[in-house]
Amino acid sequence: MKLLKLLVASLIAVSVFGGASSFAADTISEMRNADILTQDAAPRIPKVVNSDERQVRNYPEQPPLIPHKIDGYQIDKRLNKCMTCHSRTAIEKSQAPMISITHFMNRDNQFLASVSPRRFFCTQCHVPQTEAKPLVENTFVDVDDVLEGKAGK
Repeated sequence: MKLLKLLVASLIAVSVFGGASSFAADTISEMRNADILTQDAAPRIPKVVNSDERQVRNYPEQPPLIPHKIDGYQIDKRLNKCMTCHSRTAIEKSQAPMISITHFMNRDNQFLASVSPRRFFCTQCHVPQTEAKPLVENTFVDVDDVLEGKAGK
């Protein structure tokens, strides 16, 4: 009798949870516009834009995008590879833009002699740009278009 109850409970659990996983797979498939779960090959990783040209910012206070590859860059509590080119003392030779003066401010807005620890990990805010196609439609409107009244036209 106990074995029969256990068997019935197991069958119910399999049927309920089996349907949930099917629902989750359907949702993922709809977001990606293709069922990649059944494909043999993984999608290709998009190429990183490696132009070293500054890119337009879409809104005030947007952190600048990183216009080059950062594969293999060490950024941890001991070393920040970005500072090799972007530190105050390196910009003359590297011709890279110096990090913002705000990166030298502490939480009380007092200036420090070196980069603030809370701004030391660049990739918290700055990211490389890729040549990836958007997964969903993008309706973003640039701030200049909003100010000029072009938004929504």
